[in-house]
Amino acid sequence: MMTLVAASPVVADTTLTIGRAAVLGTVQGLTEFLPVSSSAHLFVVPRLLGWGYHGVAFDVALHGGTLLALLVAFAGDWWRLATGLVTLNAERRGAAWRLLAWLAVATVPGAIAGKLLEDAAEHALRSLPLQAVMLIVFGFLLWAVDRWRGEGRETTAPSWGTALLMGLAQALALVPGVSRSGVTITAGRAAGLARVSAARFSFLLATPITLGAVLLKVRHMPHDVSRAALAVGVVTSALVGLLAIRGLLRWLQRAGFGVFFAYRAALGLALLAVAFRGR
Repeated sequence: MMTLVAASPVVADTTLTIGRAAVLGTVQGLTEFLPVSSSAHLFVVPRLLGWGYHGVAFDVALHGGTLLALLVAFAGDWWRLATGLVTLNAERRGAAWRLLAWLAVATVPGAIAGKLLEDAAEHALRSLPLQAVMLIVFGFLLWAVDRWRGEGRETTAPSWGTALLMGLAQALALVPGVSRSGVTITAGRAAGLARVSAARFSFLLATPITLGAVLLKVRHMPHDVSRAALAVGVVTSALVGLLAIRGLLRWLQRAGFGVFFAYRAALGLALLAVAFRGR
């Protein structure tokens, strides 16, 4: 297997300092919500800096920070959902239960795939050339589908079919380089949602699957990761993630995904060059 480490004669330092945790938290916060693949960046960035990789468990702990960002950014949505489930207003109660059902249905494919492909996601799928190709291919799909679908429809809740399609797409994000936000937004746009509507449902959909991943994986945290470094990484991830959510939603009100495709293509080509140079 070709890896970035193999391209460098320097032995990677795997010590996780507070400064490194802050950098990785920043990377996670930005790339979890921007459609550029957080898993690929968390795998590649430490190697580019000669730090080594700190493992999937630490990556998932950083996802705890972006989970906090999601809860804060969409607190109003979750509150309206929770109160709508028990309101006496039949129309509002029905809408709330439908949204909850859509979120549940859309979460199932990713949860099943995560369980079945857990070992592959942690090892076999982390080939650097594979991640580079996924960055390029799914970046192109995001841009192309967005251009093809035009404006799309604005809605606070998709249909059953759209929710299931976005849920199936979310399962693909187990492959580093795909991008969970990117592939679910692509699916939402393909189903006819407007950019902001697709992004908002993508972010709501991220909450249960992220919570489940954090609860399952955080117990496997390496014992040599200090609590201070972990706390800094999580807090940094939360703060930067909140800014990224708000920034992306504002960006999508006036622009598309061309800039993200250009970035993904450039990064993917650069990683392919590094990987094949180290053969």
